[in-house]
Amino acid sequence: MYLPDFEYYVPESVTEAYGLLAQFGDRAKVIAGGTDVLTKMKQNILAPEVLVSLKNLNQLAGISYEKGKGIIIGSRVTHNELVNSAVLQEKYLSICEAAHHMANNQIRNRGTVGGNIVNAVPSADLPPILIALGAVVKLVGTGGERTVSLEEFIIGPGKTELKQDEVLTEIVIPDQPLTGSTYMKFGLRQSGALAVVGVAAAVVMDGDICEEARIVLGAVAPVPMRAKKAEELLKGKSVTDELLEETGVCAAGESKPIADIRGSVEYRRDLVRVFTKRALSKAIKEGHC
Repeated sequence: MYLPDFEYYVPESVTEAYGLLAQFGDRAKVIAGGTDVLTKMKQNILAPEVLVSLKNLNQLAGISYEKGKGIIIGSRVTHNELVNSAVLQEKYLSICEAAHHMANNQIRNRGTVGGNIVNAVPSADLPPILIALGAVVKLVGTGGERTVSLEEFIIGPGKTELKQDEVLTEIVIPDQPLTGSTYMKFGLRQSGALAVVGVAAAVVMDGDICEEARIVLGAVAPVPMRAKKAEELLKGKSVTDELLEETGVCAAGESKPIADIRGSVEYRRDLVRVFTKRALSKAIKEGHC
C-alpha cells in the first residue's frame, strides 16, 4: 500500500502550526507519531492534501508536576514515555499500567498521548483512566486558548471538540485526594489486543467507607462513559464484596455495547460486571493512584 501525495510542513511553534491548519482548512491534518494517520492514509480512509507535523514542537513533550495544578502531560509524549515516567509512577501508576498494555512496543515508542485522544477510538485504553482521574485538555488555536474536560472532549467515534484550527497541547490531571485508581481491560490475546471491555476506577476512601468513586467504561459505548448510577451506589457506603458485585451489575446495565467480531452484547455486559468489580477492588486494596 502506498501513501497518496501530500504537502508536508514542519512548524517551529504552536502558533505556526495552528496558523497552517487555519490556512489549509479541512485539507490539512496534524501528524505527531503517525501510527494512526499514516495507516489510515495507506488504507484510503484518510486523504489529506497537507500534513502538519508536530515533531519539532518540543514544548509539547515532557511530563511534569506543578503543585496546585497537577500532572502536566505534553500531547507529544509517547505511550512508552508514560510507562517509564518516574513522576507518573509516583503519582498515578494506573496511567503507566494502562499505557503498558497498549498495542506493541514499536507502536508505544511512536504513538502519542494527544494522537490517542484525538483519534477518539471507543476501545482506546488511555481515555478511560484519564477521565476517571478528572483530566482536562488544553486546546490552542486562532481563537485563543481553552480548556475542556476530557469527558466532554470526546463526542463520538472519531469525533472530538477539537476545531480545525486548533492544536491539543497538553493534558492536565489535577491534584486530588485519591486513595487509588486502576485500569483493567479484557482483550482476545495477551499482548497488544484492542479492548473488548475496559474499566477504569478511581476511589476516595475513609476507612472502609467509599466517599467518592469514578467508574469509566471503555469499548462498550460510542465514547468512554461514566457509569454514574454505579458510582452513586458506592458513595457513602461501607464497601463489601456484595456491594462491589451489585455495583458491577449496575455498571453492566448502564453500558451500551454493540455486537461485533470480538464479542456479543451479552458477553460484553458480563465482562463489564466482572471487570468493574475487579477494578474497584484493586483500586481500594492497593491504595495507590
